[in-house]
Amino acid sequence: MKKLTRILPILLCVCLLIPLAGCSDNELHEKQIFSMNTQMTLKAYGKHGEEGINAAIGMINMLNPLLDPENELSPVYDMNKAKGAGTAVKSQVVELLKKSKQMYDETNKAFNPAVYPIVKAWGFINSSYRVPKEEEITELLKFTDFSRLSITDFPEKDSYVVKMPSGMQISFAAIAKGYASNLAIAELKSAGVKSAFVSLGGNIQTLGNKPDGSKWRIAIQDPQNTSTHLGVISVGETAIVTSGGYNRYFETPDGKRYIHILNPSSGMPVDNGLISVTIVCPDGAKADALSTALYVMGEKKAINYYKKVGGFEMILVNSDNEVIVSNGLYADFEENGNTYKYSYAGTS
Repeated sequence: MKKLTRILPILLCVCLLIPLAGCSDNELHEKQIFSMNTQMTLKAYGKHGEEGINAAIGMINMLNPLLDPENELSPVYDMNKAKGAGTAVKSQVVELLKKSKQMYDETNKAFNPAVYPIVKAWGFINSSYRVPKEEEITELLKFTDFSRLSITDFPEKDSYVVKMPSGMQISFAAIAKGYASNLAIAELKSAGVKSAFVSLGGNIQTLGNKPDGSKWRIAIQDPQNTSTHLGVISVGETAIVTSGGYNRYFETPDGKRYIHILNPSSGMPVDNGLISVTIVCPDGAKADALSTALYVMGEKKAINYYKKVGGFEMILVNSDNEVIVSNGLYADFEENGNTYKYSYAGTS
């Protein structure tokens, strides 16, 4: 563990502290786009940088309407309106469905795309916020068994048919940007880029190290003071995703706050003492899904999951001003200031 003595300003939810490249082989290429309802920044170094960024943007822009459950041209929209009938979908949708089913099983349903109708009922899709009645939530919970979604492959035609029970609706909101960052990095690699990073609304994924061979330095936003950060991690090629309820919530006249992350078992906004979860692992989609799932689990279950399952690192922030950092980040995490009490969670 090292004390942080100097840090540059934050960019979006997390920032990357990167020296400007000085030679042609390390020339920096950068573009910003708005897609998936968020601002995105893509940076790549070297002579293939612009080509790689353009390919990555093309992939993101292809996925955007494909995965949007409110877009009438999206197969996800068709699936949600199929009333139990089969829907033909493309390979990217099936790949994401299979990843979602895997995370649903591995997290014991803490990650669940089928909670979407309940998220809508709370008004988080169209900003028409309201507190649903208990009977309404109970009725909607009947259609959240994501295990009942089935996928039929037709390899000879490279096609797939997805069926869900009538009444079930899904959204990839808690995994789509992580999946998109995976594919964006793959496009950059294919173009010959060796050093790059993408920030998809705060979902960070890196390619290689920085051009000088050093690690990327990424500042983690302080959920209680979003103009600053609670620490910095140094990483190589990986994904870093943070979830929390501090940016998307509404309050009722009596001062009760409801966040957009729901517990799939109850249909209620999560209120378990966690205020931020950051996941670090090579797979952007997995990191995205786990950041939500561990937030739903709460601190104790999240730590137990980390110890039992592994394959990722994490930073938890709770309402008692404690930051719990997994031991795998011990040597690469720098604390910032004295606002929080920092501790470390082992794997055994």
